[in-house]
Amino acid sequence: MIESVELVVAALAAGAAAGTRETASTAVKDAYSGVKTLALRTLRRGGSVPPAVVEAVESDLITPGDDEDGVARRRAVEKALTEVDEELVTAALKVLELTDPAGTRAGKYRVTLRGNKGVQVGDHNTQTNTFG
Repeated sequence: MIESVELVVAALAAGAAAGTRETASTAVKDAYSGVKTLALRTLRRGGSVPPAVVEAVESDLITPGDDEDGVARRRAVEKALTEVDEELVTAALKVLELTDPAGTRAGKYRVTLRGNKGVQVGDHNTQTNTFG
């Protein structure tokens, strides 16, 4: 499976993009609300999470895209979400299933890697490997 934290942040971004539109289905809105609530609970449990990170999740500012601010917000949330439980991962998968059914069917959100080196998972990444 892709890194659980990245999965949760992807779901927050997809949910914020789709779930806040008037045309979004009730299922998308409910699933996004659930993952957002669980993510906020996890962040608040972390203790020393910067208020800007909590505010970004609360205000639906975790969105997909390559703009500099959006990337910075997603990275800040990834850094703050150090531990995610199975309930949060399951909720995130539900959001992604509803907002990206084609990606879900293709297995985009279920990648298993064990004992690998120099592997990169995700879209639009850059990687440099130096093995000794």
